[in-house]
Amino acid sequence: MLDDAVPGSARTVSLIRIDPVAETDDLVQFMTSSTFPFHGTAAPTPADVRQALAEGRYQSPELDSFWVVDGCAARVGFLRLEDVQDETPMFDLRIAQQHRGRGLGAAALRAATRQVFETLPQAIRFEGTTRVDNLAMRRTFLACGWVKEAHYRRAWPVGDGRHVDAVAYAVLREDWVSGTRTPVTWEDPPEVPTHR
Repeated sequence: MLDDAVPGSARTVSLIRIDPVAETDDLVQFMTSSTFPFHGTAAPTPADVRQALAEGRYQSPELDSFWVVDGCAARVGFLRLEDVQDETPMFDLRIAQQHRGRGLGAAALRAATRQVFETLPQAIRFEGTTRVDNLAMRRTFLACGWVKEAHYRRAWPVGDGRHVDAVAYAVLREDWVSGTRTPVTWEDPPEVPTHR
């Protein structure tokens, strides 16, 4: 279990590993009791969650899932680490609707970063991607020392045939250890003449 303080308060969040078999009903309840407007399925149904459980999308050799628990022992969120055997794990973070706007996302991201770099020795970087209009998550990345690395134009489907831009952020292990930020070099090589 890892704890991380919420900035400006004495509250903490902990990550507690989920047992998807024993906690099936709890996962169904959590996932269906809030809407998650910036995720692929904004309002999962109980059938969606049970199918994901049956397909191993909560626990597998490549996935690890946790409850985000606040200092009062309430489950305030869900965190799934993805690609945990790779050098660049990713994540899915969901804070319950009634707990949003209180800094718990930042505390959860800090705890997730610690979890990755303290328990996955092969991880050299930790990455997350979100929609361009998810300003709360983008601010959370920056507040936690992450750096924007990519902007994907019209890469995130939002339904009815529309797509919005997606943005990717990451933190390097050495930056996390040293408390620094290595900026991205954005300069392109000189333009190559094109022939049409």
